[in-house]
Amino acid sequence: MTAETSQTLDRGLRVLKLLADTDHGLTVTELSSKLGVNRTVVYRLLATLEQHALVRRDLGGRARVGLGVLRLGRQVHPLVREAALPALRSLAEDIGATAHLTLVDGTEALAVAVVEPTWTDYHVAYRAGFRHPLDRGAAGRAILSARQCPASDPGYTLTHGELEAGASGAAAPLLGVTGVEGSVGVVMLADSVPERVGPRVVDAAREVADALR
Repeated sequence: MTAETSQTLDRGLRVLKLLADTDHGLTVTELSSKLGVNRTVVYRLLATLEQHALVRRDLGGRARVGLGVLRLGRQVHPLVREAALPALRSLAEDIGATAHLTLVDGTEALAVAVVEPTWTDYHVAYRAGFRHPLDRGAAGRAILSARQCPASDPGYTLTHGELEAGASGAAAPLLGVTGVEGSVGVVMLADSVPERVGPRVVDAAREVADALR
């Protein structure tokens, strides 16, 4: 801690991070041990976070992340979209295909930013807000590949006809961005994806990840 930081706020944020990393919640005793502070401090932190609906406690006394976190999360998408747009524009213009940033939303893939090329005669219409299962389409499959290989770079994923007949997709996961799980990709009307597209999509995913760090 430095003179410019708040110890109480730091501890509160650490509580939220600890709770976010568990599915079954944590007791006051467990939080006290993990934070290295006494139970009285933990009780005060939890009471404050509960007032803002950021934490809730079940009947057994275990603390869990509260629904207030969801309200904060809704504001993340516009910030992520703004940071990703320059890389998406460059990708769309370079490849001549619709570029998109897709994030995980529960069990689905959600397109949060889409950029269409300006110079092509035709391209796939792909709208922000479009949802699909994670195990269908290049965007979702790229995210799943990163989950399966967390310690390495899984490269890019190619698909054809999984979300729209006649359309092919290429996507690469965002890597090394804390709290953001997603992918960058393109979708095009083609029987197959040209060889240069995959590496170009990987580069764009890295650009977006760098912008979000």
